[in-house]
Amino acid sequence: MGGCVRTVAMTCGGFFLYLYNHPTSCCSAAEIMSVLFFHTMRYKVQDPRNASNDRFVLSKGHAAPILYSVWAEAGFLQEAELLNLRKIDSVLEGHPVPRQAFTDVATGSLGQGLGAACGMAYTGKFFDRASYRVYCLLGDGELSEGSVWEAMAFAGFYKLDNLVAIFDVNRLGQSDPAPLQHHVEIYQKRCEAFGWHAIIVDGHSVEELCKAFGQAKHQPTAIIAKTFKGKGISGVEDKESWHGKPLPKNMAEQVIQEIDDKIQNKKKLSPALPEEDAPVVNIRNIKMPSPPTYKVGEKWATRKAYGVALAKLGHANDRVIALDGDTKNSTFSELFKKEHPSRYIECYIAEQNMVSVAVGCATRDRTVVFASTFATFFTRAFDQIRMAAISESNINLCGSHCGVSIGEDGPSQMGLEDLCMFRAVPNATVFYPSDAVATEKAVEIAANTKGICFIRTSRPENPVIYSNNEDFHIGQAKVVVKSKDDQVTVIGAGVTLHEALAAAEQLRKEKIFIRVIDPFTIKPLDKKTILENARVTKGRIITVEDHYHEGGIGEAVCAAVVGEPGITVHRLAVSHVPRSGKSAELLKMFGIDKDAIVQAVKVAVSKSRNAE
Repeated sequence: MGGCVRTVAMTCGGFFLYLYNHPTSCCSAAEIMSVLFFHTMRYKVQDPRNASNDRFVLSKGHAAPILYSVWAEAGFLQEAELLNLRKIDSVLEGHPVPRQAFTDVATGSLGQGLGAACGMAYTGKFFDRASYRVYCLLGDGELSEGSVWEAMAFAGFYKLDNLVAIFDVNRLGQSDPAPLQHHVEIYQKRCEAFGWHAIIVDGHSVEELCKAFGQAKHQPTAIIAKTFKGKGISGVEDKESWHGKPLPKNMAEQVIQEIDDKIQNKKKLSPALPEEDAPVVNIRNIKMPSPPTYKVGEKWATRKAYGVALAKLGHANDRVIALDGDTKNSTFSELFKKEHPSRYIECYIAEQNMVSVAVGCATRDRTVVFASTFATFFTRAFDQIRMAAISESNINLCGSHCGVSIGEDGPSQMGLEDLCMFRAVPNATVFYPSDAVATEKAVEIAANTKGICFIRTSRPENPVIYSNNEDFHIGQAKVVVKSKDDQVTVIGAGVTLHEALAAAEQLRKEKIFIRVIDPFTIKPLDKKTILENARVTKGRIITVEDHYHEGGIGEAVCAAVVGEPGITVHRLAVSHVPRSGKSAELLKMFGIDKDAIVQAVKVAVSKSRNAE
């Protein structure tokens, strides 16, 4: 068996040497990949996403050609397709993406693969209760990323004994040697400190690798493979300044010939088939078991309504799961934990890993994932979020404690950039519910929506304004105050919608009437409703938001109406870094409260009268 696997490694090596993407990084992992795919892993070659297959994550995504090579050697890809690497009409992109049937999560932004693998392993062990195992190959350069060690801590704590991380310690990074170079014993001690069983092997020894992969422990396993970058290429092996560079044609042909000369037989290897023990899962068309039960006028914080809704949704489908980062008593995901403890994952204060774990849990449509923390803490995980979009993930994220309205905790806790961030994410849906009913509907809709969903919730308690049978849809705004005499359209969401309603009541007493719109989703924005109502109010729009000016509701509205004749937009938003204070004080300080809206409306009406 060892000789055959070594032959596969040589054959795979020949494939990627023809290519112009990271041949040296592929060479260091050739034996590792060959042993994994043709000795250790159990999977169906022609059904790469079979629920019972072992999983593989190539965290060192720049070594994509070795991944493509093994799938060609296995027979899923045509060998000729490898020569189309990175071409616009080929599925074989420069880094792995889920457009490829054998890729679950996109990689390439280093340090994220292991977190996703943790989510897959957690799902396999605790939700699927199946025998499939998860393997993740990391480069030693990315081990400088803190997110790797967040994942190591997570896996060690939850004793994910179905998870194997392989460290390809080839010593050399992109521009310099990795900090530990070949001091593999230090990596071993670090892994053990995080609760892993750690094994040092010669990463180019098929026999040692086969033996190491066969060791089963009641904890995650780290295989620390000492390898050499560019292994087998004369003049390149273990040399700096070759990262990512193609081999000159004559050198590649010579090396390939040398590999061919070493191949002793061409016996075709086939992977072992998986045990078909992953359960059938249906996560489509999940509906709340009953309508909302709120009373108009009673006060609820949307963050609490989120927790209530999530717990309720958990009764509708046993594949709804919740993650949190040690904020469950503030985001109210604790309500879900109380009712569905086996489906709650505590990720502790490691938001980057929480998002990666969420992405891993959601792969192959095994779970419906909701992950929550303060809105502002998602900013530190933006890279994981954007990679989740590239991974075509369907995770749902809830950010509570948005804006200055949280009060005394101060600016470090205030989500003031989150709308901007999530609006920039491709195919994301951004919900901003303004009462408890809208929040419950947002949770239900998000569970059934493709792509990343973000639900923005607030800390203050505000009155319920919608009846329990109110219908909500993505991209459909609500006109909540309207009369034939309206002179200005005011758009707010969350706490600022309630400030706008208070302003409308005060202005009405002065015979000044405004139209108030609740957008419900900031992305996509209901351009049609906004324009129709703005035209009725002489083109005057005022937006008011508990968010910085940049990238929030105001800019979304401006983008929607740009080029439309006769439309003017005046934006009220948080203008600079805030401070601690009472919620009402801060809303007033930054000019986003009832009084500020009243003043802005009067100015707009006055300007129009003067112009006339």
